[in-house]
Amino acid sequence: MKNKYSLGVIGGGFMARAILSGAISRGVVKAVDIIVSDVTKESLDRCSELGVDVISDNAYVALHCDILLLSVKPQTFSCVNQELEGISLPPVLSIMAGKTKRSIQSALNAPCVARAMPNLPCSIQEGAIGLDVSEFSKENADFVVKLFSATGKVVEVKESQLNAVTGISGSGSAYVYTFLKALCAAGVEQGLTQEQSLALAVQTVKGGVLHVENNPNLSLDQLISAVCSKGGTTIAALEQFEKDDFNGTVSRGVRAAVARAEELSK
Repeated sequence: MKNKYSLGVIGGGFMARAILSGAISRGVVKAVDIIVSDVTKESLDRCSELGVDVISDNAYVALHCDILLLSVKPQTFSCVNQELEGISLPPVLSIMAGKTKRSIQSALNAPCVARAMPNLPCSIQEGAIGLDVSEFSKENADFVVKLFSATGKVVEVKESQLNAVTGISGSGSAYVYTFLKALCAAGVEQGLTQEQSLALAVQTVKGGVLHVENNPNLSLDQLISAVCSKGGTTIAALEQFEKDDFNGTVSRGVRAAVARAEELSK
């Protein structure tokens, strides 16, 4: 017999609401077919605004849905695990960083597990999502792909690549904001107002990204060369970046994020 809800969600925080908002607005799943549980009234109230059912009972959610989305912090997974002990679960979809399918499956009585790594821009339906649905049936896998496609671009990967996804896109929006902050501060240092500098920095990054998307046949090196002229201003800046090991800084930052994801998986 079909369960009452197509999708059950444990953890009604920001990312869960972003996923649900996109899926509902794009018609992937109806609000009445979703139930969310959380420990805080504030999160439940915010989820309720989407039209979904809410409850503070994780076990009830797990028992009455076709697919269970775990949207909790890895550090709190053990508490959820205790509440679901002894329950026969539906297929489980996790967005917990670092928690492997094997660790989730061994902790829970779940028939199969899929993992996704979304990022903050999912909240405006411009996210990047790494997704491993290799253990799911075709029907359930198709549903999960549609669920996340409603919030951004889905890239299907192997589970062994998900920590790298965490380092690139899961944490990556913060890298973009950090670069924008630095670029904006540099503009102010050179005489622009904060407002002027921020407007120029944001539009430059936005335009650069769109230029990449609109020129799929051009490599990043070719696009960089298109901005440069011999002895010009851009070359001067790029040479300074090279002296300061800009690429190395980015690489080490990503490596640190991946290492932390690996720590969380142990």
